[in-house]
Amino acid sequence: MAHSGANTVITQLRERISHLEGGRSRRAQTLPFGVTEIDEHLPGGGLHFGALHELAGGGAGTVDGAAAALFAAGIAARTKGKVIWCLTRPDLFFPALAQAGLHPDRVIFVEADREEDVLASMEEALSFGGLGAVVAELVRLPMTASRRLQLAAEKTGAMGLVVRRWRRQTEASDFGQPTASSTRWRVSVLPSEVLPVPGVGRARWFLELMRVKAGECAEFEVGACDAAGRISLSTGFADREDQAGRSVHSR
Repeated sequence: MAHSGANTVITQLRERISHLEGGRSRRAQTLPFGVTEIDEHLPGGGLHFGALHELAGGGAGTVDGAAAALFAAGIAARTKGKVIWCLTRPDLFFPALAQAGLHPDRVIFVEADREEDVLASMEEALSFGGLGAVVAELVRLPMTASRRLQLAAEKTGAMGLVVRRWRRQTEASDFGQPTASSTRWRVSVLPSEVLPVPGVGRARWFLELMRVKAGECAEFEVGACDAAGRISLSTGFADREDQAGRSVHSR
């Protein structure tokens, strides 16, 4: 009996160690962008799973806000499994998500009347596990709430993406407040890539890595997400003085 009991304890210890090692491996896993110049600025060479990431447009404009949502869609598209998208305003354009690589069949939309309910839905989804990514559209992200989301993501290894959407310009200042997010990005729209023939070229973004844990901030001019959810360094001409009358560097 004693020998049997010892074997049971050893088996339980082994299972516990395996579980902990699996958790560490899962949390260390990253999702590379596949662009060396960007991935080298990210610890681990990509966006960490089991972590929270913030994305916002470069101001209160609708166009930049849509670009941030498409950036999130492209990231979510390159994960495996279902994607939960929590929001209060059901104004997403499904064909645009598909063009960014995220097919609507993969997405479960969760609508709520209040941002508090969006936060609660995101935390529950992150805690559920087995999902590729959980996206939430929020105006504000208090530190306490971001910590809860970060802990929930760490527990299951899911990736949390918070798209900060402003209703008015004054709300954009909240983006500068500290949160528990691992990375913080800002996306501004640039003129499309120039084609050798008449037509509209690939959309281009000015991508700012504004904050990254254990890393340095950086700026990139990129081609917008393609049908596989991938961005690329832009090869088109960019005149930062000519961007719809505004500067992408405005804070």
